[in-house]
Amino acid sequence: MKSLAKSFMAVTLAMVLALGLVSCNGTPSSSNEPEQTTAAEKTTVRLGLLKGPIGMGGTVLMDRNEKGETANQYDVTVFSSPDQATAKIISGELDIAAVPTNLAAVLYQRTKDNEDGGIQLLNLTAKGMLYLLENGNTIQKVSDLKGKTIYATGKGSTPEYILNYILEKNGLDPEKDVNIEFKSEHAELAALMTEGTAKIGLLPEPNVSSVTMGNQDVRIALNMTEEWNAVDSSSELIMSCLVVQKKFAQENEAAVEAFLDEYKNSIETVISDYDAAAQLCEKFEIVPKAAVAKNALPNCSLYYSEGAEMKESIEGYYQVLFDADPESVGGSLPDDAFYYQR
Repeated sequence: MKSLAKSFMAVTLAMVLALGLVSCNGTPSSSNEPEQTTAAEKTTVRLGLLKGPIGMGGTVLMDRNEKGETANQYDVTVFSSPDQATAKIISGELDIAAVPTNLAAVLYQRTKDNEDGGIQLLNLTAKGMLYLLENGNTIQKVSDLKGKTIYATGKGSTPEYILNYILEKNGLDPEKDVNIEFKSEHAELAALMTEGTAKIGLLPEPNVSSVTMGNQDVRIALNMTEEWNAVDSSSELIMSCLVVQKKFAQENEAAVEAFLDEYKNSIETVISDYDAAAQLCEKFEIVPKAAVAKNALPNCSLYYSEGAEMKESIEGYYQVLFDADPESVGGSLPDDAFYYQR
């Protein structure tokens, strides 16, 4: 009996050891398989972002991508200006790119007849980020600008159209009631405001923060988004967005939908923690200094919109730009095919 018991125990022990070997040799590789498959199946997305407010919302996504925590693999290029990204969007070298909203409409008109279908508006990422600065305390409302010299950038583009629209809606003729002096670069005007040469200037963030931090006598006199809302309840001042190559979206539907979710979460995380986001802005060279980014972020009007809500939000703004200059939106208003829908 003892011999039989010993034999039984030996067989049992051998079975346990065998099962243990199966578990050690089989189960881990089996349990790791989904992770390896997921990593292998990650879609590479060539993503173009811009320095400044248009790129700020994507900094958390960039950080998570660097850590391997994103659903897609993002090959990110950061551009200093929309012009640098435009050629790569048209040539198809970027799958998704951040651009000003009016440029998205222009690019659509330029590419919609391409064999691959051109680009589509993917989502909206920020409302107005323009502010009228004053070295002094005389401007409390738009009508106070009458007879004043306003320094601005963006002649023949959206900053001029936005300024003119708000002036006109407040009963001022941009050609007769004010003197608008245009400078070629934001940095040039920011320097003039900081040194006190220019007394009134229209600038976007983060240039606004660099000026107010550099010259304590300069203040934000008018928030152009608020002034827009005060004169036009039928449209919104929305200045930045993301576009996607139509062909890429059609062939990589799951990857694009994952991107939308991740970018929305990135914006929401940025808004919830400006301190951490400011550090990421400096890390990824979206803004040169974290201190400037931290000061600018609350004024950048970051938000997220897609689908039918996106279309409804932006159509009125495009109409205003079209009325000012049809070429500002590519010569005609975008049709329904412009708007990406999940």
